[in-house]
Amino acid sequence: MNNYLEKILQGQAINYEAFLKKLPDVLRQRHRELFSTEKAGPNRWRVTVLDEAAFEALREQAAAPVSRVDAARKGDSHRHGTEVSFLLVYHHALTGHRPDSVVIAGDSVDIGFKPASRVLVVENERNFYHYRQMLAFAGECLGRPTKLTSCDVVLGGGNRITRTADLNWLAGYDEVLCAFDYDAGGLQMFASVRSALGNKACYLQPADWQLWLSRFRKTPDATERFTKAIMLAEDLGFVSLAQAFRATGKFMEQEMILDE
Repeated sequence: MNNYLEKILQGQAINYEAFLKKLPDVLRQRHRELFSTEKAGPNRWRVTVLDEAAFEALREQAAAPVSRVDAARKGDSHRHGTEVSFLLVYHHALTGHRPDSVVIAGDSVDIGFKPASRVLVVENERNFYHYRQMLAFAGECLGRPTKLTSCDVVLGGGNRITRTADLNWLAGYDEVLCAFDYDAGGLQMFASVRSALGNKACYLQPADWQLWLSRFRKTPDATERFTKAIMLAEDLGFVSLAQAFRATGKFMEQEMILDE
């Protein structure tokens, strides 16, 4: 929306139909009172503002929120990331089965243990609970032992682990092992983690996908998602995973790692 509004201010032609789709319903219904248009080319119109007050209100509404509260005032708190993050962690100093927690508030981190040099980020709650099996799986993928004495285990909880505050905290580890679903969503999450952490990030995969093809059971929701997964896998250099997608026509959810 901001891009369209800035172009209107600068007198640049825009795709007016696409712009209308982004307007709030109440303004879309009144758009002829707010704007006049002049065709400038295929799918391009120059827009003149007829109601300056409504336009300024729209600019204020579209401006990037400065906080979660500000985003809520503008009608959608999800437009701004939460300033506080809570992460569950298993680590070597625990004496029971209950995981510890890390509280991240901006640049402040409240942590009651000394982090290991490596961390295993597990997307799914069930897999996180069975962290010893996940550590064993990580060891098989890496070809070296991976135990709680040298590797913390964090619950990723879906896309929440890609929040800036969480990624900044993970950057303190020497190695970040990612156990995500083997689908478009999991690959997109890893792409975000790698973009922030570079070569510290490692996407856990079996050495030979042929032995795991029978565990690809999840039918993609749409052809576009399946195509995107293959493209992401290839872009990330995971050629054998892309081949596994093509061979099965399906995805593998990480719960299948626990299916002995």
